[in-house]
Amino acid sequence: MSHRQPNLLDSLSAELSQRVKDHVDKVLLEIIRPNFGSQFAQSAPELAGFREAIAQSDSKDDIDFLRCFREFIPITNYEPYRPFVAKFLTSPCMEADVKNMFAPGLPYFLAMTSMTSRNAPKLIPKYRPPPHLFQQLSYQGYSPSEGTTLAPSSLRHWQVLKIDCEDGQSSKEVAVCSTSIGILRMGMNWDLEHDKDRLDLWVPGKTDPFAISLVKNYRTLFILNALFALADCRVTTIRFLFANVFVIFLQYVEDEWPLLVECIEKGVIPDIEDLGDLRAPLEVRHLTPNPVRAAELREIGPPVIQGWAVRVWPDLKQFVGITGGQAAFSVPKIIHLLGPSITIKSHGYGTAECGLARVYHEGNPNTDFKLTFRDGVVEFLDVRSNEPSDRVLSSWELVTGGDYEPVVTTHNGLWRYRIADVITVKGFAPDDGLPIINYRHRRDDSLGVTFGASCTESQLMDAVVSAAQQSIGQIVAFTIVLDDRDKPVTYGYLVELAGELRQDARMATRQIFENLISASDDYRLVVWQGKSRRPTIRIVDKGTFAEYHRQKCEQMNITAVGHVKVPVVTFDPAMKEWFLERVIMEL
Repeated sequence: MSHRQPNLLDSLSAELSQRVKDHVDKVLLEIIRPNFGSQFAQSAPELAGFREAIAQSDSKDDIDFLRCFREFIPITNYEPYRPFVAKFLTSPCMEADVKNMFAPGLPYFLAMTSMTSRNAPKLIPKYRPPPHLFQQLSYQGYSPSEGTTLAPSSLRHWQVLKIDCEDGQSSKEVAVCSTSIGILRMGMNWDLEHDKDRLDLWVPGKTDPFAISLVKNYRTLFILNALFALADCRVTTIRFLFANVFVIFLQYVEDEWPLLVECIEKGVIPDIEDLGDLRAPLEVRHLTPNPVRAAELREIGPPVIQGWAVRVWPDLKQFVGITGGQAAFSVPKIIHLLGPSITIKSHGYGTAECGLARVYHEGNPNTDFKLTFRDGVVEFLDVRSNEPSDRVLSSWELVTGGDYEPVVTTHNGLWRYRIADVITVKGFAPDDGLPIINYRHRRDDSLGVTFGASCTESQLMDAVVSAAQQSIGQIVAFTIVLDDRDKPVTYGYLVELAGELRQDARMATRQIFENLISASDDYRLVVWQGKSRRPTIRIVDKGTFAEYHRQKCEQMNITAVGHVKVPVVTFDPAMKEWFLERVIMEL
């Protein structure tokens, strides 16, 4: 699929540089002036120097206020915020104790960061944004589009926090949930208390009724979404957070194809687990017998043939989902099933802490992102610089081709917070001078410590992508574990295939080895020193990664299917053992 090549600027003119600076200063003042009065800003030890500088200056002078920010706000990680967040988790939780904690008022919800094998989720309080930001697309519950949209979503929360109000008579419920769920609820103004009153609701433009979003079980959520989507021939958009989750969704469709078609024919809800009191409203109001549609689906068959999706949904126009990182392996399969006429694009680039960039449609909508300042101001650390690691760069100081770690100051009260990603600057937009960036990988120093070899996540992914194209075949997903069965230790790839293994697959280990040697001088050195050896490749059983997602969601009592990430590198011993138990062969 071809993409337009953007006419980007390699550097900024003095005029554009000043324009960007003025814009950043304006947004930064809108954030730090109100948030300076928060409990965190007024008492966190990390901001003591900033408070002292403000006290000794003219705090009403915008230029002086910004100067103090840039000179005295240090780089932060989650640890300074942890004790302040913990106050929301106390019982009883009094409004006076948590009001204005990070930003004015009380948070609308607490966002959970995505979970990997090593880390429990962090909690980030999220406040209702200013009115002019709330109207922007990123805060809307459902993006408007013609036809209907297949977009499985869960509105279930991980926890509900009760905050006792100052009047002593009432309380406020605050959900702990994924960012996507919280923003969806905020955009639609759906509180927790009245969820049961919305069981008969069917949001216009969605293939699934509201009741499905309250389903507890991961598998049940997908099967019911598939049922209603297959029954609706008007689908124009398919929207998943990650493209690889769509592939998992299709695995359930393939496995349950006869059941789904029969239910559409008869207009019944299948007998599946954990549906509980949601079965009645779904059966009574939302599905009618449709033997004509069932006959059409039987003729098409399950999701195997090329262009399957456009045969099932003739009006389908686009697929929206993150296709970078681990999800990149799903793209060939998705293209095969969607057909060449369907546009594939990303949501944008962001984290639970902050939305950083939107899709740059003048370039590649899968990989090119334009920096935005809707959720916060983004600054940068140069990951290749020999200067002090805490030297912060503004967006107008970036260099095309440079690698940087984003640092965000947000409306929700984070101050120069490290995102721990690495991005590359592709250039600058000619209209407004904002940087166009590509996501590269997580910034993780533990890779070299654990494996004795320094390769980045992107180098490890690129190596197996290349090997898959040359010799292995279509890959569904992979993770890497420490292979210490022999000395020296090495990278152990655990791979799930989408189809048959190619005959020349035994060449893959040498290809991955050569790719890493070519990509990383550090890796080549440690191999030469005898500190690492050729990587290994083991194949795991079909459905392994779908089962991992399901089990992780059930363990955490969540059904936000995009909220569980399979890490590029698995460090957790229990998770490593779980995957190794599903190995069926070694190349």
